[in-house]
Amino acid sequence: MAEQPPIEDWTTIPWRKLERTVYRLQRRIYRASCRDNVQAVHSLQRLLLRSRAARTLAVRRVTQDNQGKRTAGVDGVKSVPPAQRPHLVTRLRHPEQIHPQPTRRVWIPKPGTTEQRPLGIPVMLDRAHQALVTLALEPEWEARFEPNSYGFRPGRSCHDAISALMAATARKEKYVLDADIQSCFASIAHQPLLDKLATYPAMRRTIKGWLRAGMLSEGAWAPTTRGTPQGGVASPLLANIALDGLERTVHAAFGHQDRPQVLRYADDFVILHPTREGIERARGIVEAFLTARGLQLKESKTRITHTLHPLDGRVGFDFLGFTIRQHPAGRTKVGKDSRGRPLAFKLHVRPSKEAITRHQTELRRIVRTHRAARQADLITALNPVITGWARYYRTVRSSRVFSTCDHHLFKLLWRWARFRHPTKSNAWLKRKYWTTKGGNTWTFATSDGQVLARHDRVGIRLHLKVKGAASPYDGNLVYWARRLRTHPLVQTRTALLLKRQQGRCGHCGLLLTERDRIEIDHLIPRSAGGRGVFANLRVLHRHCHDQRGLHDRDHPTEEPDEVNVSCPVLEPSGGGDPSA
Repeated sequence: MAEQPPIEDWTTIPWRKLERTVYRLQRRIYRASCRDNVQAVHSLQRLLLRSRAARTLAVRRVTQDNQGKRTAGVDGVKSVPPAQRPHLVTRLRHPEQIHPQPTRRVWIPKPGTTEQRPLGIPVMLDRAHQALVTLALEPEWEARFEPNSYGFRPGRSCHDAISALMAATARKEKYVLDADIQSCFASIAHQPLLDKLATYPAMRRTIKGWLRAGMLSEGAWAPTTRGTPQGGVASPLLANIALDGLERTVHAAFGHQDRPQVLRYADDFVILHPTREGIERARGIVEAFLTARGLQLKESKTRITHTLHPLDGRVGFDFLGFTIRQHPAGRTKVGKDSRGRPLAFKLHVRPSKEAITRHQTELRRIVRTHRAARQADLITALNPVITGWARYYRTVRSSRVFSTCDHHLFKLLWRWARFRHPTKSNAWLKRKYWTTKGGNTWTFATSDGQVLARHDRVGIRLHLKVKGAASPYDGNLVYWARRLRTHPLVQTRTALLLKRQQGRCGHCGLLLTERDRIEIDHLIPRSAGGRGVFANLRVLHRHCHDQRGLHDRDHPTEEPDEVNVSCPVLEPSGGGDPSA
């Protein structure tokens, strides 16, 4: 491979060209893996690891696209400024010769519990190395992963898992094994994982080095003989590889007509079967499968339930914050089978009680910590929490829950207003903090028009489950771009802009997917008098937005680019190209 000149200016990198180069290699890896051509897979992976395009995208992922909290590793580096990123790219020149440093132990609380989850934070160079290796490994395993695995995979989400569960329980009552793995990330045995990878020696040495790099906690180093650090870029992929085969193993022990349904999201999974004997048998198979990988079920979170009838005082089950259960049919509320015949039950999927309680507790905390704040600051703090939670649960029967949460929040806000003005009348409080908007006379809003979001304003929208074993590496990018427009977590304004731009970035022209960091840009910047109206907005990649902002700063008098909305609509095909 010819030596390429070093990158001198991060702001002038042609991201469109690099994305196309890397995606074409990844698509070739995916197709070679589908053909079980191991030699071609390894050869293409080596080619990708040595390409400057992949190394540059890996550095961008950990230094620019990462929107999480900036936590330093043992080297104390929290972020890398643009001027130093090209130097980090050059240090990835030989990814096979990696000498990883220990990870830094950080503890974070688990939602809804008093327990804490350990994270292992790698140094910045190791994060970039892991991102680079993930670019090479992920297409290979996307061609092998089971279709009912939804966690930490491109193009798949928890909403796809819930949609699959709804389809599995809509027309037949079933027993359920609701299971959770005890400390999955921290307990994975290294040797079975490395054997399962079955990769070439240099890649194996690299991953083995990460797994056994050790942990630094409060200045003391400790070896890591088990587990993959939860917090590393490659850890979710490695955990999925370790657990891959669970569904196939369970199915192999049953007949074709008697197979249980297995759905897994990372280390949480459920198994459905019409009989309790089948569930008990499946549990024994799962325990043997996990034992071979150094894992075991968490007894406190593993139980057998039934979707319709009480079992040990419980009906239905919770999964990913949703409650799935069947209710006996009433006079009007009755489910129907595939032929339109009435069933003896109707399936209900709603936010779980624990999720509702946690959300209401968070709303109460925000209101209490803003007792002395301005109304505008309180609205700014509440709106992201309200809209984010409501969008997550908008795909199921949540209308009544949304109304309950709005009523709960109204009582909190009324107490907030009464605390600030204990001597004022109710009518005075209403005039000061509430107004009429959209027919609602109790709209919490400021005098300058800043309005509090409402749960029930987020419309219910059904989510269409991803097709079978489809993958973003199969080349059908138009399909994935169209799915992005209807994703439940995408804001309505963003979805409309995606539709107008036909799923493309307004700067580089590439099709946007669920993994891309998407931001809204003003065609005419606000600093130049641009307004926030729909005609003046477009959606961009986050890195394209950064590039556009630097260009506007350096060339403030130039006319802005126009959004290209006149390109022809492409039909879905299996051989799409990212540059199409």
